[in-house]
Formats: sequence, C-alpha cells, structure tokens
Amino acid sequence: MKRVAIFWPGDYRARPNEWALAQSRATTEQLTAALRKLGRTPYVVEGYLTRPDESITKLGPIDDPMIGVFVHWTYAPHTVDGVVGKDNPLLLASNFSGTWPGLVALLNTGASLESVGREASRVWTDAADWTADPAFMDRLDEWCTTGRIDYSTAEIRGSGAVSADAVKTAEVVLDGIRKRRVLALMLGDTSMGMINGYLGPRLLYPIGFSEHKVDQAWLVDRVRTVPDSRVEDAFRFVQERGVTFHWGDADAEDFTPAATREQLRGYLAVLDLLSEFRADCLGWQYQLGLLNLLPPSDFAEGLLNSHARPEGDGEVVITSTEADQGNLVPMELMKRVLRAKGLPAAVMFHDVRWGGRTDGRFLWVLLNSGSCGAYAFNHDVRTLAGVHSYRQPAGYFPVPGGTFAGVSLPGAITWARSWLDRDGRLVMDLGRGESVELPEKVREAWWRGTTRQWPFMAADLGCSMETIMAHYMSNHVAVAYGDILGEMTALSQALGFRVRLFSA
Repeated sequence: MKRVAIFWPGDYRARPNEWALAQSRATTEQLTAALRKLGRTPYVVEGYLTRPDESITKLGPIDDPMIGVFVHWTYAPHTVDGVVGKDNPLLLASNFSGTWPGLVALLNTGASLESVGREASRVWTDAADWTADPAFMDRLDEWCTTGRIDYSTAEIRGSGAVSADAVKTAEVVLDGIRKRRVLALMLGDTSMGMINGYLGPRLLYPIGFSEHKVDQAWLVDRVRTVPDSRVEDAFRFVQERGVTFHWGDADAEDFTPAATREQLRGYLAVLDLLSEFRADCLGWQYQLGLLNLLPPSDFAEGLLNSHARPEGDGEVVITSTEADQGNLVPMELMKRVLRAKGLPAAVMFHDVRWGGRTDGRFLWVLLNSGSCGAYAFNHDVRTLAGVHSYRQPAGYFPVPGGTFAGVSLPGAITWARSWLDRDGRLVMDLGRGESVELPEKVREAWWRGTTRQWPFMAADLGCSMETIMAHYMSNHVAVAYGDILGEMTALSQALGFRVRLFSA
C-alpha cells in the first residue's frame, strides 16, 4: 500500500466538531508525518463525516487503505456505513487524550465494526511527536505492510474453574429468571450511533430477557400528568438525603431549583411507566430527540440506580443510559447476583473515558454523565450523601438540568460487558479490578481534564491498558463493588454467553 486515505468521523452536532477541530488538525498532521516517514502517500478526505449518508458518499468509493482519526466523540455509523461490505484495510487511530472522548469513540466504533463483521485494527499514542514513539511507529508500519495489527491476547482467556458456592448463587439467579424472565423497558433505541449497544429480541429472548419499547417522546406528554405535590415531595427527599446542588454556578446561571424539579418530574413519569409495564430494568435513550424539549435525564438515571430514591422501595432500578443493552444485560445480572449474596445491589454505568499512570500504575478514568448510583460515593444504601448535581454543559444540553456526580470510593470491583461478535454470538467480558483513591491534586487534574460535572472513578481493570485498547468491545462498562466474578462467569455460561476473562 502506498496511498492512504485519512478521514474524520464526526459528531452529528456542529459545536462538538468545532471544539475538536484544532485537535483533529493537529492529530492529522502527526499521522501524515508518520505515514510519510514510512514511505506512504497520505491524503485527507475533506471535512467531518457528520451523517451516515456522508460516510456512504465519501468513504464508499475509496478502495485505498483508510485511517479514521478519533479525537472526540463520533457516531459509529459515520464510519461503519461507509466501510461495511468492503475489505480494504481499515485503521482506527486515536490521540489517547482525555480532553475530548476520542478513544471512547474509537472503542465504540471498533465494537460496532466487529458486530457487523468488518475487519479493522486500532492504534493510539499520547506522544507529542508521533514519529518519535517507536511502539506506535512499529504498529503503523505493521498495518501499512500487512493491512492489520496483531496485539497480544495473553491477558484474555476462557472461563476457568468456578467455586461450588459461586455456581450455587448463579443457579439461584438463573432459577429466578426462568420463573419470570427479565423485562427491560426501552425508552427508544440506542442513541448517538452506538451500533454495538443494541441486541434486540432475537438475542435477548434466549438469555431470559425481553424488551418493551416505548418511544421516549411519550415523556413530553407524561411529565404533564405528574402533580406538583409529588415533585415537591421528591425535591424534599433528595435534599434531606444529602444531595449537594450547584445551582447558579458561574457557568450555570440557568441551573436553578426549578430545573431540578423538572428533572424530578421526568423521574416520576418514568417511574410510573416502569410500574405500568411491571418492568424490571430500564434503557433510556437520553439523546438526541428530546434535547430541546426536556431537561437531561442524568439526575433521574442516577436516582433510579440508587437504593435511596423518591417513591422507592429500597431497591435500585437498573438503568442503562443511551439505551445500551450491552450494558443493561450485565448490570441487571450483576444486580441479581449481588442481591442473592445479600450485598447492596448497586451497579454503576461508566464510559471507559481515558487513563493515566500514577505511582507506577495505570488507572482508567471511568466517567459517564449520570448512570452511576449514589452507593459508589457513600457505600450506604440509606442515603444520597456524596452526590453532587452540576449543570450538564450547555454546549450539549440547551435545556438546563443537573448531573448525578461524585467521587467513587476505593474498593475491590468486578466489571462486565456483553457484546455481539461477528458470528452473531453473544459474548460476556468479565474482570476483577479495584477502584482507587487518588490524591486530591491528581484526581482533580484528571477530572478537570475530562468532564468535571460527571461522576468519577479511577479504576485498575486488572489487565494492561493495551489489552483494553486493543481488544475491549465497547465504550461502556458495568461496575460493581465486591468480587462476583465466579458467579457472573457461571451465570453467563449457563445463559449461553461465550465468556472472556480479562486478567494480567
């Protein structure tokens, strides 16, 4: 290969593309220099690809090897729809920066390509000069020469031996699912182009799950039926249970108690829908259609994923943001395993956002806007202490509303993710890890380098950064405190998943 096409997958929304433009240009300059050093002739496809039709029109005719540049959030169809059905070498490249969620988009797009059987490789670097990073250059050269990059799979294995107690717990959960299959209420399909996040009934039915779709546009009407008295009771509840609201901050003057009340009105409307359909768990599309009509759903999602919540029964309602069924399934299974073991049934939803080294150890910054429950911040099912609500950034969310944020406490964790492989088979990725307490100065630097308004966890995922970047099949991860790896392994196998264990 001599000629190499470079393209920019983009966000559907104009402003995020504008914010990331400088990084896209700088990253492309670095990539172009690296390719030229390897004797290649790169050329750039003009402009961001911001819709599927643009991907089809601009990438479809290209037969040269192609490299997508990921420096901010991009929708998977803005790559996938233009390259699916083709076999020219494809590389996804990220600058591995936390400023914008570029590597998050790379992971989502890589998983989406895998689910439709399209070959692609991944490469990344955080070097100031890409040509001076020998590992990156070797991998880029490998791709230029062979059309693919092979990474070690030494830290990924099939399921191993599971203890008798773990099998017994898994059988208890399995028996419950057999007696009454899990019903997931889906407020819309996956949002923002997450092809890998939708499983659908043909895959859900065999594992004991069903979905009932309700167009989230229902909420526009349903919120009108929630009486003010219920909203006021909920508003009083969250304040008494310890939420700290950052109303009227310098960059959030329109974030007021009234905005929070409207978010609680949405929470109560969804609670009514859950009750009406007797649903066990929830997928919430969240974006984009209601952005100009209702406040963001983050605060409601955080409450649903918390034990202490208005009009609650002391249990969490597993809620997967962006209607991501690939996270919803393991979250609900983890909840049931935890409950069967007599443990708090709290499961957190996060982006695999970024990572860095501290004290000789690589830690991931797990960070998602709202689907992390209060238990992560306080380890007390009775309270919402430790929860902070900041205005969602106005550039993304025109209607004011708050997040459900906090600092995750240290402790042992189990993590999981389900996904669809190119053979149409469901896979469950599992691992042990640790939520780590960082020095405040380090934590704040990492947090402010990503999105300070969102819940924060610094996590060791139990394997190398390279294994996650090269082989992990999602931008999302489900996290629970405690060691339930054996139980999740046994349960996943019994339900028919192919299991992959990640371990150094």
